[in-house]
Amino acid sequence: MTAPIDALVVNDISQHIWPLGAKRNSDGALEISGADVRDLGKKYLTPLFVLDETDLLSRVRKYLKSFASQTHGNKLTKPTQIFYASKAFTATRFIELIVKEGMGIDVASEGELRVALAGGCKPENIVFHGNNKSLEELEFALDKGVGIFAVDSFFEIARLAQYSKKRNVKAKVLVRVTAGIEAHTHDFVATAHEDQKFGFSLAAGDADEAVRIVIKEENLHFLGLHSHIGSQIFDNKGFEIAATRLAELSLRIVKEHNVQIEMLNLGGGMGIAYVESDAPLAIEKMASELVDIVHKLFTSNGLAMPQLAFEPGRAIVGPAMITLYTVGTTKNIQLENGDKRTYVAVDGGMSDNIRTALYGAQYSVALASRLSNAQPMLSRIVGKHCESGDIIVKDCYLPSDLVPGDLLAVAATGAYNRSMSSQYNLVTRPGVISVNNNKITEILRKETYQDVFATDPGL
Repeated sequence: MTAPIDALVVNDISQHIWPLGAKRNSDGALEISGADVRDLGKKYLTPLFVLDETDLLSRVRKYLKSFASQTHGNKLTKPTQIFYASKAFTATRFIELIVKEGMGIDVASEGELRVALAGGCKPENIVFHGNNKSLEELEFALDKGVGIFAVDSFFEIARLAQYSKKRNVKAKVLVRVTAGIEAHTHDFVATAHEDQKFGFSLAAGDADEAVRIVIKEENLHFLGLHSHIGSQIFDNKGFEIAATRLAELSLRIVKEHNVQIEMLNLGGGMGIAYVESDAPLAIEKMASELVDIVHKLFTSNGLAMPQLAFEPGRAIVGPAMITLYTVGTTKNIQLENGDKRTYVAVDGGMSDNIRTALYGAQYSVALASRLSNAQPMLSRIVGKHCESGDIIVKDCYLPSDLVPGDLLAVAATGAYNRSMSSQYNLVTRPGVISVNNNKITEILRKETYQDVFATDPGL
């Protein structure tokens, strides 16, 4: 890893990575939408997730505008539906923010569904995912009037039909199709190749059979098809292949059943920049290309243009949030090649960011409580847990005058960090606050030990 030329690079807060409202103030400390992180750390304690509300709403509006019918001439016959993938991060007050802007919500459990409803999302604007929805979850969702079910197995189709008949309702269904595409990401987040747990196989004919069964069921309404090809995707090549295969399936459906595809949901997976070298496609360009791709595929085959739907999660919340840590210790290590590395231990770790250990994810980090002109040092940001893999940022440069008590900020931590957090080593999970022009809203409070021990009868 090549060292930066000077300290200016280490102190830089690049708008390519950091939230829109992130900048250094006159003291050299990091501000998020007008709020000094030093004040936030003192009041809400670290580790702390800080959401730039202005950045979040800007991304929400950009997605909605980019897929709006009027921006694509007469290619879109119905408004595109954008369902926020709440698995990335969810909380009632957070859902309130994005629902007010016009987004629907994608959920994958009863818990996420409850939060979506509590946050004000109308049930008809919710799509319920999951490869193993429990009987209780299906019944709860039907009772609440959930708008769309993305079915994932033959068992689920049978159960959903049975429970819909019992309630005398007709559930709207998307058949989730495994299109046989592996996104260029880590294997654990590439979810559309054949050898995986999601969806009905296109190659094996399961997708065709699932559609046949849904269409025959009196209490199910076949709405269309769903596909999700992976995560952290920077171009439309994978989406184009998936859309091509879904268009071929759609043509077979029309010929066999004389049923049009009302909705084509291409899932999410749009990537974001975690480090300077990441170059995700701008959403305006991605939207334009995707609409053109689907319109050409369907109309050239004599098919009616379906309503489009997408499920961004990471692309909405990921760049809008940072994590604030306090440095606890530093330790210099001599490397085999003669170089030195400084291990910087902070008051969080894999309990609030499992992605580095799980996926080898990369992040950008900065000294947040002050500026420094000290020589940059090769560093590794680690947590406080009893695991050698407890790493937050594997390789980075920080000022060599770093000391315990300094604040570090890690960028682009909004997606999956808090939602995949744990109480490993019985730590308390961080709080989440949002800031909008120095107005602070508590989204999730920091856990207490009372919370941690609430399920332990012995305590």
